[in-house]
Amino acid sequence: MVAGLALTSLSPVHAQDNVYHLGVMDQVRIRVAEWKAAEGTVRDWGVIGGDYAVGPGGAIAIPFIGELQVAGKTTAEVAKEIGQRLQAQFALRTEPSASVEIAKFRPVYLTGDVTTPGEYAYVPGMTVLKAVSLAGGLRRSDAGQRFARDFINASGKSAVYGSERGRLLARKARLLAEVDGAEEIAMPAALEKVPNAQALLASETSLMKSRRQRYELQLKALADLRELLESEVKSLSQKAETQKEQLAMVQKDRERISRLSEQGLATSQRRLSIEERTAEVESTLLDIDTASLRAKQDISKANQDEINLRNDWEAQRAKELQDTEAELERLELELNTSRQLMSEALAQSAEALKFDATKASIKYVVVRDEGEGPKEVPVEETTPLKPGDVVKVASELLMQ
Repeated sequence: MVAGLALTSLSPVHAQDNVYHLGVMDQVRIRVAEWKAAEGTVRDWGVIGGDYAVGPGGAIAIPFIGELQVAGKTTAEVAKEIGQRLQAQFALRTEPSASVEIAKFRPVYLTGDVTTPGEYAYVPGMTVLKAVSLAGGLRRSDAGQRFARDFINASGKSAVYGSERGRLLARKARLLAEVDGAEEIAMPAALEKVPNAQALLASETSLMKSRRQRYELQLKALADLRELLESEVKSLSQKAETQKEQLAMVQKDRERISRLSEQGLATSQRRLSIEERTAEVESTLLDIDTASLRAKQDISKANQDEINLRNDWEAQRAKELQDTEAELERLELELNTSRQLMSEALAQSAEALKFDATKASIKYVVVRDEGEGPKEVPVEETTPLKPGDVVKVASELLMQ
């Protein structure tokens, strides 16, 4: 019954399974008594009673019994085995009643970003936060204020660089869409975690559509000009054919008048008139050819302007993309430098994060061995601890 009471007192130790299993470095208090029915008295086995520490092998050494493996067993199981061993050892009629209770739990250990890492006594109901408090809280240095200022300065620069990086990532996505001729801008993976990513892409999308509209209007203007010039060349060509027909007719008349003039049948005035008419038609034809040549040159220039416009568009996109990538690379270096400064400030004084908890956090991990080897378990400040736990406290930056 005593052993049962001991177990009841231990129920808060581990609310999950309500049973505590002994381990190395635990200390147990043992008491043994035997009821002598014939005499109506209780015999105290005081030579066996006392406090025992569980050794590295998981055993305790008890007089008359010798080494008794207790690691991994409950106090009730150990009490029952002690009674059975004593009954068998001394050939007793009745089994002695043994009680086993925890005199001292094995300690917990704290390491990492705490003021005083080390070994601390476990008490029932201990949580991660209570253990960190025993270790003096988060690590801080004599120059904590300076490190706090360093953290704040680096944090501010990191925010500025991060904002600029987001804009550049959106610009790069827009330029890639323009180069590929896409109608919409794809969300890059690097931009997904940026808080205002959608707004940045919306702004770049509006700019892309405006630029493309202007570009397409310029192309259309050149196409319209070329079409107009081609129509002009066609019209001039038709006009030239008409003038050639008139020239042929005038030349035929001139030859006829020339023969008549030689025979004295036509006046010199009429011959002069036909010569002037011939010269006029030839001059008009020459003007038409000149205008047609000029229109063809303008068509050639419009074609070249279109080629230049397309080449300039592609070259400008490539140049802007190259400049954006170079600026992004520079910002990544700046961001890494700021994060390193923040990490250094946290490494010197973990309390620096209280000035800007959005940029850094404290991570708690418990290393626990439940019979299958040590395993790391992420925990919170309110997580209950078990005896023998190793609590690792680490300040870390929140990557964005």
